[in-house]
Amino acid sequence: MARLTAASELNIAGVTPFSTVDWPDMLTATVFLQGCPWNCFYCHNPALIDPRAEGAYSWSDVLDLLCDRIGLLDGVVFSGGEPTLQRALLPAMDIVRSLGFRVGLHTGGAYPGLLAQALPHVDWVGLDIKALPGGYDAVTGRPHSAENAWRSLELVLGNRLLRAGSDRPLDLEVRTTVHPAAIDDSGLRELGCRLADAGVDCWAVQRFRETGARSPLPRIEPMDAEASALTLADLPTDRFASLVVR
Repeated sequence: MARLTAASELNIAGVTPFSTVDWPDMLTATVFLQGCPWNCFYCHNPALIDPRAEGAYSWSDVLDLLCDRIGLLDGVVFSGGEPTLQRALLPAMDIVRSLGFRVGLHTGGAYPGLLAQALPHVDWVGLDIKALPGGYDAVTGRPHSAENAWRSLELVLGNRLLRAGSDRPLDLEVRTTVHPAAIDDSGLRELGCRLADAGVDCWAVQRFRETGARSPLPRIEPMDAEASALTLADLPTDRFASLVVR
Protein backbone atom coordinates (compact mmCIF):
# COMPACT_ATOMS: atom_id res chain seq x y z
CA MET A 1 0.00 0.00 0.00
CA ALA A 2 2.90 2.35 0.65
CA ARG A 3 4.03 2.01 -2.94
CA LEU A 4 0.56 2.78 -4.26
CA THR A 5 0.28 5.82 -2.00
CA ALA A 6 3.64 7.17 -3.21
CA ALA A 7 2.78 6.61 -6.86
CA SER A 8 -0.52 8.39 -6.34
CA GLU A 9 1.46 11.60 -5.79
CA LEU A 10 2.42 11.77 -9.46
CA ASN A 11 1.31 14.98 -11.16
CA ILE A 12 0.04 13.62 -14.49
CA ALA A 13 -0.66 16.03 -17.33
CA GLY A 14 -1.90 13.56 -19.91
CA VAL A 15 -2.10 9.97 -21.10
CA THR A 16 -1.99 8.45 -24.57
CA PRO A 17 -3.73 5.05 -24.33
CA PHE A 18 -2.13 3.60 -27.48
CA SER A 19 1.07 4.88 -29.07
CA THR A 20 3.34 3.47 -31.77
CA VAL A 21 5.78 6.41 -31.81
CA ASP A 22 7.01 6.85 -28.23
CA TRP A 23 9.13 3.66 -28.08
CA PRO A 24 10.48 2.28 -31.37
CA ASP A 25 8.81 -0.97 -32.44
CA MET A 26 6.64 -1.08 -29.31
CA LEU A 27 2.95 -0.48 -28.70
CA THR A 28 2.69 1.54 -25.51
CA ALA A 29 0.62 3.70 -23.28
CA THR A 30 2.42 6.98 -22.64
CA VAL A 31 2.08 8.90 -19.39
CA PHE A 32 3.03 12.58 -19.55
CA LEU A 33 4.21 14.02 -16.24
CA GLN A 34 3.86 17.70 -15.40
CA GLY A 35 6.88 19.91 -14.81
CA CYS A 36 10.29 20.58 -16.31
CA PRO A 37 13.22 22.61 -14.95
CA TRP A 38 14.27 23.68 -18.45
CA ASN A 39 12.61 26.07 -20.88
CA CYS A 40 13.80 24.93 -24.30
CA PHE A 41 12.98 27.63 -26.82
CA TYR A 42 11.61 25.09 -29.30
CA CYS A 43 9.56 23.11 -26.76
CA HIS A 44 6.51 21.63 -28.49
CA ASN A 45 4.55 21.18 -25.27
CA PRO A 46 5.26 24.28 -23.16
CA ALA A 47 2.14 23.75 -21.03
CA LEU A 48 4.05 20.94 -19.31
CA ILE A 49 6.89 23.17 -18.07
CA ASP A 50 5.22 24.61 -14.95
CA PRO A 51 5.55 22.02 -12.13
CA ARG A 52 2.81 23.76 -10.14
CA ALA A 53 0.14 23.28 -12.79
CA GLU A 54 -2.57 20.88 -11.73
CA GLY A 55 -2.58 17.53 -13.46
CA ALA A 56 -5.46 16.32 -15.58
CA TYR A 57 -5.31 12.65 -14.55
CA SER A 58 -4.89 10.73 -11.32
CA TRP A 59 -2.69 7.68 -10.85
CA SER A 60 -5.84 5.62 -10.31
CA ASP A 61 -7.01 6.74 -13.78
CA VAL A 62 -3.76 5.42 -15.23
CA LEU A 63 -4.05 2.12 -13.36
CA ASP A 64 -7.61 1.62 -14.61
CA LEU A 65 -6.44 2.21 -18.16
CA LEU A 66 -3.49 -0.14 -17.84
CA CYS A 67 -5.48 -2.94 -16.25
CA ASP A 68 -7.85 -2.80 -19.22
CA ARG A 69 -4.87 -3.15 -21.59
CA ILE A 70 -2.94 -6.02 -20.04
CA GLY A 71 -1.98 -8.30 -22.90
CA LEU A 72 -2.62 -5.56 -25.48
CA LEU A 73 0.36 -3.28 -24.82
CA ASP A 74 4.07 -4.03 -24.84
CA GLY A 75 4.97 -1.36 -22.34
CA VAL A 76 4.41 1.98 -20.65
CA VAL A 77 6.49 5.08 -21.37
CA PHE A 78 6.89 7.82 -18.78
CA SER A 79 7.39 11.11 -20.58
CA GLY A 80 6.99 14.79 -19.83
CA GLY A 81 7.84 17.46 -19.08
CA GLU A 82 10.76 15.88 -17.28
CA PRO A 83 9.69 12.67 -15.52
CA THR A 84 12.70 12.56 -13.21
CA LEU A 85 11.49 15.78 -11.59
CA GLN A 86 8.99 13.66 -9.63
CA ARG A 87 10.19 11.17 -7.02
CA ALA A 88 6.91 9.27 -7.26
CA LEU A 89 8.19 8.07 -10.64
CA LEU A 90 10.07 5.16 -9.07
CA PRO A 91 7.17 3.46 -7.26
CA ALA A 92 4.99 4.09 -10.31
CA MET A 93 7.49 2.23 -12.47
CA ASP A 94 7.50 -0.67 -10.02
CA ILE A 95 3.72 -0.93 -10.17
CA VAL A 96 3.73 -0.83 -13.97
CA ARG A 97 6.26 -3.66 -14.04
CA SER A 98 4.22 -5.69 -11.54
CA LEU A 99 1.33 -5.54 -14.04
CA GLY A 100 3.52 -7.22 -16.64
CA PHE A 101 4.48 -4.21 -18.76
CA ARG A 102 7.95 -3.19 -19.87
CA VAL A 103 8.98 0.31 -18.80
CA GLY A 104 10.27 3.11 -21.03
CA LEU A 105 11.50 6.56 -20.05
CA HIS A 106 11.81 9.82 -21.97
CA THR A 107 14.23 12.21 -20.27
CA GLY A 108 16.41 15.21 -20.96
CA GLY A 109 18.80 14.16 -18.22
CA ALA A 110 18.16 17.17 -16.03
CA TYR A 111 18.46 15.15 -12.81
CA PRO A 112 21.26 12.57 -13.05
CA GLY A 113 20.80 11.52 -9.42
CA LEU A 114 17.19 10.45 -9.79
CA LEU A 115 17.87 9.05 -13.24
CA ALA A 116 20.50 6.76 -11.70
CA GLN A 117 17.88 5.48 -9.27
CA ALA A 118 15.34 4.97 -12.08
CA LEU A 119 17.58 3.06 -14.50
CA PRO A 120 17.30 -0.34 -12.78
CA HIS A 121 13.52 -0.09 -13.23
CA VAL A 122 13.71 0.75 -16.95
CA ASP A 123 13.98 -1.34 -20.13
CA TRP A 124 14.45 1.49 -22.64
CA VAL A 125 15.53 5.12 -22.45
CA GLY A 126 14.90 7.88 -24.97
CA LEU A 127 17.48 10.49 -23.93
CA ASP A 128 17.53 13.99 -25.39
CA ILE A 129 20.99 15.36 -26.02
CA LYS A 130 20.12 18.81 -27.26
CA ALA A 131 23.46 20.33 -28.27
CA LEU A 132 27.18 20.36 -27.83
CA PRO A 133 28.04 21.39 -24.27
CA GLY A 134 28.79 24.98 -25.22
CA GLY A 135 25.38 25.45 -26.85
CA TYR A 136 23.19 23.93 -24.16
CA ASP A 137 22.23 26.98 -22.11
CA ALA A 138 21.01 28.79 -25.22
CA VAL A 139 18.60 25.91 -25.88
CA THR A 140 17.36 25.27 -22.35
CA GLY A 141 17.44 28.83 -21.00
CA ARG A 142 19.06 27.48 -17.84
CA PRO A 143 22.70 27.55 -16.68
CA HIS A 144 24.71 24.35 -16.19
CA SER A 145 22.20 22.21 -18.09
CA ALA A 146 24.91 20.66 -20.28
CA GLU A 147 26.72 19.19 -17.30
CA ASN A 148 23.61 17.32 -16.13
CA ALA A 149 22.61 16.10 -19.58
CA TRP A 150 26.03 14.76 -20.53
CA ARG A 151 26.46 13.19 -17.09
CA SER A 152 23.10 11.47 -17.61
CA LEU A 153 24.35 10.09 -20.92
CA GLU A 154 27.36 8.61 -19.10
CA LEU A 155 25.05 6.99 -16.54
CA VAL A 156 22.77 5.44 -19.16
CA LEU A 157 25.67 4.11 -21.22
CA GLY A 158 27.31 2.69 -18.10
CA ASN A 159 24.10 0.98 -16.99
CA ARG A 160 23.58 -0.43 -20.49
CA LEU A 161 27.09 -1.90 -20.42
CA LEU A 162 26.49 -3.49 -17.02
CA ARG A 163 23.28 -5.12 -18.24
CA ALA A 164 24.56 -6.29 -21.62
CA GLY A 165 24.01 -10.01 -22.03
CA SER A 166 21.60 -10.20 -19.10
CA ASP A 167 17.93 -11.16 -19.23
CA ARG A 168 17.08 -7.44 -18.92
CA PRO A 169 19.30 -5.47 -21.28
CA LEU A 170 18.85 -1.70 -21.42
CA ASP A 171 18.08 -0.20 -24.81
CA LEU A 172 18.88 3.43 -25.61
CA GLU A 173 17.96 5.95 -28.27
CA VAL A 174 19.57 9.37 -28.12
CA ARG A 175 17.45 12.08 -29.74
CA THR A 176 18.46 15.57 -30.90
CA THR A 177 15.93 18.17 -32.04
CA VAL A 178 17.56 20.47 -34.58
CA HIS A 179 16.82 24.15 -35.15
CA PRO A 180 19.18 26.53 -36.98
CA ALA A 181 19.23 28.88 -33.98
CA ALA A 182 20.65 26.06 -31.87
CA ILE A 183 23.08 24.24 -34.16
CA ASP A 184 24.33 24.25 -37.75
CA ASP A 185 25.27 21.33 -39.98
CA SER A 186 28.90 21.43 -38.93
CA GLY A 187 27.98 21.44 -35.25
CA LEU A 188 25.50 18.63 -35.78
CA ARG A 189 28.18 16.46 -37.37
CA GLU A 190 30.52 17.23 -34.46
CA LEU A 191 27.75 16.32 -32.02
CA GLY A 192 27.13 13.03 -33.82
CA CYS A 193 30.81 12.12 -33.71
CA ARG A 194 30.99 12.96 -30.03
CA LEU A 195 27.97 10.76 -29.31
CA ALA A 196 29.46 7.89 -31.29
CA ASP A 197 32.78 8.26 -29.48
CA ALA A 198 30.90 8.01 -26.16
CA GLY A 199 29.33 4.70 -27.21
CA VAL A 200 25.93 5.74 -28.61
CA ASP A 201 24.87 3.49 -31.48
CA CYS A 202 21.26 4.63 -32.00
CA TRP A 203 20.70 8.33 -32.80
CA ALA A 204 17.50 10.04 -33.91
CA VAL A 205 17.75 13.52 -35.44
CA GLN A 206 14.40 15.25 -35.11
CA ARG A 207 13.53 18.29 -37.23
CA PHE A 208 11.97 21.18 -35.35
CA ARG A 209 8.25 21.48 -36.05
CA GLU A 210 6.13 24.50 -35.23
CA THR A 211 3.17 22.41 -34.03
CA GLY A 212 2.64 23.18 -30.34
CA ALA A 213 5.64 25.52 -30.09
CA ARG A 214 5.29 29.09 -28.87
CA SER A 215 5.09 31.94 -31.36
CA PRO A 216 7.31 33.84 -31.37
CA LEU A 217 9.90 31.41 -30.02
CA PRO A 218 11.23 32.69 -26.67
CA ARG A 219 14.76 34.14 -26.58
CA ILE A 220 15.11 33.83 -30.36
CA GLU A 221 15.55 36.91 -32.52
CA PRO A 222 13.51 36.89 -35.74
CA MET A 223 16.67 36.78 -37.84
CA ASP A 224 17.79 33.68 -35.93
CA ALA A 225 14.42 31.99 -36.37
CA GLU A 226 14.68 32.60 -40.11
CA ALA A 227 18.24 31.34 -40.38
CA SER A 228 19.13 28.98 -43.18
CA ALA A 229 17.59 25.57 -42.78
CA LEU A 230 19.90 22.70 -41.95
CA THR A 231 20.60 20.37 -44.83
CA LEU A 232 21.40 17.35 -42.62
CA ALA A 233 23.63 16.28 -45.49
CA ASP A 234 26.79 15.69 -43.47
CA LEU A 235 25.58 13.43 -40.69
CA PRO A 236 28.11 10.76 -39.67
CA THR A 237 25.84 7.90 -40.66
CA ASP A 238 28.70 5.39 -40.75
CA ARG A 239 29.29 5.86 -37.00
CA PHE A 240 25.91 4.47 -35.89
CA ALA A 241 24.10 1.16 -36.13
CA SER A 242 20.91 3.20 -36.50
CA LEU A 243 20.61 6.87 -37.47
CA VAL A 244 17.14 8.09 -38.33
CA VAL A 245 15.90 11.52 -39.35
CA ARG A 246 12.37 12.35 -38.29
